[in-house]
This record gives sequence, C-alpha cells and structure tokens, in this order.
Amino acid sequence: MSMAMSAPERQEFLAAPHVGVLAVERPGRAPLAVPVWYGYEPGGEVLVWSYPGAKEQLIRASGRFTLTAQSAEWPYKYVSVEGAVVATEAPAPLDVAIAISAHYLGEAEGREFAEGCHQPDQVLFRMRPERWLSADFSQYGSVVEAAAAPLGGTST
Repeated sequence: MSMAMSAPERQEFLAAPHVGVLAVERPGRAPLAVPVWYGYEPGGEVLVWSYPGAKEQLIRASGRFTLTAQSAEWPYKYVSVEGAVVATEAPAPLDVAIAISAHYLGEAEGREFAEGCHQPDQVLFRMRPERWLSADFSQYGSVVEAAAAPLGGTST
C-alpha cells in the first residue's frame, strides 16, 4: 500500500499555508535547514522571500534548494520538493511579499506585516520543482497500523 500522494494532491497540499523547512547545501557542513514562509500555486514555482544573510547567500551559491511542508497532527502528511532557482529578484517585489504574508496572516495583517518589514535588500527566489517526495498516512485507521506498515513515499 503506497502512501504517496498523487500529483494534484501533493500540489494542493504544498499550496496550503504550512510553515516550510528550506534546506540548502552548505559546503563543509550539514545542509542549512530553516523554517520559512513560502508561496506556491499548483503547477507554478515555489517562492521564497528572504532577508540578506546565510540562507540568501547559500541559495545564491548553490542555485537550488529543497522545501518540505508537513502536517503536525495525525494523520501525518508531508511534501518535499527540490529544484533549481530559476529567477532571483532583488529587491523582492512588495506585492509578492504581501501575497506570501497574507497567505499566513490573512489579507489585512499580511499587508501590514509585509509593508512594515519590506526592505530594499530583500530577495525573492523562484524555484521550479523538479523532484517530489510525499506521504499521506490518512489511509491508515490508527497510529498502530501506520507503525506496522513499511514506510514509503514517492520521488519524481
């Protein structure tokens, strides 16, 4: 029994307002993995609005990153997507910062947040998904059933 989500299911899940974990290569050390807000519409690019610093520098150097989104309650679900950065916009467009913030905070609070912290040195990264991993434990009736099943997700 596969736990993998279909392509539409995983895209819909990724488009929901989950705090993501962005991972990017870090030479000579373990990858940097940090929580982020992100933007995504099914079939589109993953958008990450970043302040200057280690994350931004590593994404620029690597030219790619991985983003994982998950649900924290049973039945657990996750989607992980990796790909190349296809565009970098500096400064990050305010309208995109507002859209990402509104996705998490609602329209009014998202606009207020984005306008209050938007700076000219911030960057927007656009990543085109190349490979996906996903799992959906909802097919199991209980945590015990899930623990007895082999783990699995898919990669594309």
